[in-house]
Order: sequence, then C-alpha cells, then structure tokens
Amino acid sequence: MAVIDPGTLEAIHLADREAGPMRAVDAVMAIAGVGLTGDRYAIPIDEQDLADDEVREVTLVEAEQIEWLAAETGIRLSPGSTRRNLTTRGVRLNDLVGRTFRVGSVRIQGVELCEPCAHMQQLVGQPVLRPLVHRAGLRARLLDDGELRVGDPIEVDPA
Repeated sequence: MAVIDPGTLEAIHLADREAGPMRAVDAVMAIAGVGLTGDRYAIPIDEQDLADDEVREVTLVEAEQIEWLAAETGIRLSPGSTRRNLTTRGVRLNDLVGRTFRVGSVRIQGVELCEPCAHMQQLVGQPVLRPLVHRAGLRARLLDDGELRVGDPIEVDPA
C-alpha cells in the first residue's frame, strides 16, 4: 500500500454511556461492524437503533483542527472533549470520505463528515457549532478487527 498523507494516531477516547465522560486509553480493540470495545456505540449492527445510513462505529478528529479552534477563537478543547474516539495528526480527514485507510493494522472506511451538533456543544460548554462546521471530524466504518494503539501510523490508500 502506498502511503499518502502519512499520519499518526495521537489519542484514543471512549465513553461507556451516552453523554458520559470520555476517558483516554492507550489501546483499544476495534471490532468490524461493531465499534471500539468499551465505547457507548460498540453495538452489533443488527442491534443498533440507528437510521439505515448512520454509522457510529468510530469517529475521528484532527489534532490540527483542535489547535486551529484555539488559535482562531480562543476556545481550548482537549482531544477527548470533542467527543470523537480517535485524534489524528498529519491526515486531512475531510479527504477520506468514501476512501479506505489503515490505522495500524485496522482497515477503516471513511463514511461521512462528523459535523458538530447542539448536543456536542452542550457537553463541551463552549460555542463550537459554527467554528467547527466541516472541521469536526469523520464518521467511519471498521473493516477489520484488530488493536488500535496510540502512536499507530495512518496510511491512506491511493485514490
């Protein structure tokens, strides 16, 4: 696989229940079609109560966007407070909608942008809706089972 836009997995965060606190972990098991072990959305697809096209197996956010938010607006967020599972560095997540990429040994397919919502803004307690439009990350589908670890390389399949 050719490496395009090489990146790194910088942080992993999970919440065991909706609106529950996000906790940082160094590693997590990814289960294809389910999610990240220990996360609130790690439910087999046939048991999920979601719209047919909604994917919540894993969410990602760019560390660079969190830094941009602080520089441009003064709003400082920790990676976990974005409510996204994986914080990346060195990869443009918006470019991964519809593409397959690998984090460590796990293949992942970008599905759609993970836009900010009023619920996220309420949990964050800051006015992040407008500044994070098209900057809040990516919803993705896990294609393989495997372990994700902080520091794993991120490789993007060529277009």
